[in-house]
Amino acid sequence: MQLSLETYSLIVKYVADRENLASLCRVSKAFQKVAERKLYNTVDLRGYTRTASICRLLSNRPRLAVLVDALSIHLAEDESADSDESMDPTPDDYWDTIADALKETSKLRHLNLYIDTGDEASQAWVLDRCVFQLRSFHCDFTWDAHLSTFLNTQSHLSDLYLVDFRSETSADTPLSSLHVHSLPKLSTLECTFMEAAATLSPGRPISRLKTCFSRSQILEKREEMTDLFAKLRNLRKPLRTLDIADASYTPDFSMELLNTVVNTFANLNHLRYLGTLVLPVGGRERVAFYGTLMRLHKLQCIEVEVSDWEPAPTNPAALRALTLELRIYCPSISRVVFVHDFDRTVMKMSDNYCVVDGDANAETLWRDI
Repeated sequence: MQLSLETYSLIVKYVADRENLASLCRVSKAFQKVAERKLYNTVDLRGYTRTASICRLLSNRPRLAVLVDALSIHLAEDESADSDESMDPTPDDYWDTIADALKETSKLRHLNLYIDTGDEASQAWVLDRCVFQLRSFHCDFTWDAHLSTFLNTQSHLSDLYLVDFRSETSADTPLSSLHVHSLPKLSTLECTFMEAAATLSPGRPISRLKTCFSRSQILEKREEMTDLFAKLRNLRKPLRTLDIADASYTPDFSMELLNTVVNTFANLNHLRYLGTLVLPVGGRERVAFYGTLMRLHKLQCIEVEVSDWEPAPTNPAALRALTLELRIYCPSISRVVFVHDFDRTVMKMSDNYCVVDGDANAETLWRDI
């Protein structure tokens, strides 16, 4: 009996298991058409064997490749879909099969490349033949001419993660630079190098930024900070979230950072998230910290480092007290992320009560506000 397209779609909608979706593809042509769309819409690949197998399928069947909207590829030394593969060397044709598959996924919108082994990070050449226009891109590739050339083609990319960046060029490793008018829709940027943030910020509509100081010496960090905020003045849109990590947090430099934030932007009413700042222990220093914080009238969430506190404010009662103290000076704050020895606890206001937010993902909260 032939059913309506809406009926087939409704049945497939409630099938979550990929094995059952694959079985539906063999029931009838009508089921196949609808089930394949869901089966290949989001593809997550782990392990050499599975990755190579699926990539060969996509490269040999363009009809299926164009159905892929989101693709994630994981390459890690200690994580594999097959029990013994993590100890094996990368097969010689591994990246060739990925390149062939990427060439055919012309409708791809979200690409995540997770590479935990540094020996395999210099493979951005696999992007050379790609024609898709991404919306989001998590990139663990080493920065090189192939990667920058690819990014120059991405006119719809709005969310970018870069693990590596180099702006300089040399005779040995010439790098093509990003065009001034490239990435015109980039609004969310996460990068481990502050140099990348400073280079990509001017002239682009970045409203959410997460980065970290590359240097450890105070004078070098101050130089980095000055350069970054000079570039942030030239953003096309007001900054909404700003999260800057540091290898060594100190109260004095955090106060410098906070002062730089409030003195850089003429209109602070757009800033909703700010981190990571050391919450001073001493009363006088804390009052000065709060005095500057009062200028952020619309701030909704702040991330504060409390690792040096003795005793450590790690229990809910202590964190609740500090959250309510922060709200005295900045009443707009509805969430506080407390960082203690790299562990994060989120406190939130709920119906006039301050409680631990166990559902919040502290690592990605800056993206959601």
